[in-house]
Amino acid sequence: MYHKFFNFKEYPFNLTPNSRYFFESPKHVEALSTLVYAVESRKGFVVITGEIGSGKTTVCRTLLNKLDSRTQTALITNTHLSGKDLLCSILEDLDVEFTPGSKSKLLSQLNTYLIEQLRNDCNVVLIIDEAQNLKPAVLEEVRMLSNLETEDEKLIQIVLLGQPELKKKLALPRLEQLRQRISVFYHLKPLEADQAKAYIRHRLKVASETDRVYFTEEALDIIVGYSKGVPRLINQICDSALLNGFIYEKEKIDAALMREVIAESPMMQIISDNKMSLPGVGGEIRNERLLN
Repeated sequence: MYHKFFNFKEYPFNLTPNSRYFFESPKHVEALSTLVYAVESRKGFVVITGEIGSGKTTVCRTLLNKLDSRTQTALITNTHLSGKDLLCSILEDLDVEFTPGSKSKLLSQLNTYLIEQLRNDCNVVLIIDEAQNLKPAVLEEVRMLSNLETEDEKLIQIVLLGQPELKKKLALPRLEQLRQRISVFYHLKPLEADQAKAYIRHRLKVASETDRVYFTEEALDIIVGYSKGVPRLINQICDSALLNGFIYEKEKIDAALMREVIAESPMMQIISDNKMSLPGVGGEIRNERLLN
């Protein structure tokens, strides 16, 4: 709707993870570099955690685009699975023709495939997104996959992506053996204020292929205060702001419009209902449309 009004090639703040919009903040670059190193060095187990909307999935998509053709990947996004269902999903995502059966039979078929890939000098990576939803028993099944190895290296590299609850789940006494297998652990934090502003400008530049200024500096300050540096929240509020800019035919989003957009956002309604305020934003927000 608004992308033609602002001369965008596409919507800059789409919530669907897209590696073309990967923003090279120090934190996200470090997370990506950590993953690339762990995969290429066949480190076995890697865990990446972060708050909701911190950019874990975007980092994952960017990783997939960086891996060479000799790396086979299985990406699991449905984590409400049993151990047996997980094995079937892995085999299916790797395009392995397998015969259904018991868990041990499925594991044997996966092992045969992994050995074949090693002979062909190929690496195999299993990525499990939203891993905090896995039951402890299924996480233990994942640990068993890490037992598939030769005397020299792991046959499969396993990456767990999840919210901070994943770290708490991994701390359970029954998962001690799994914790000991984790070679790399990285926690992705929200963007700092200057990085959040640079993130917004980056996405606008990718979508418009220009250096045009779409938000005033005051509007950017309000976005940063509202979002607390969480990329998904930044995307949501910027998308709403641009839509309102289109409706009011404003070619640049200013502070007044930004306050109105935030005041009408679902998140702000929740905060208001709970009598809370957002640092640097809450006390300033007014609905300009209602006041005029």
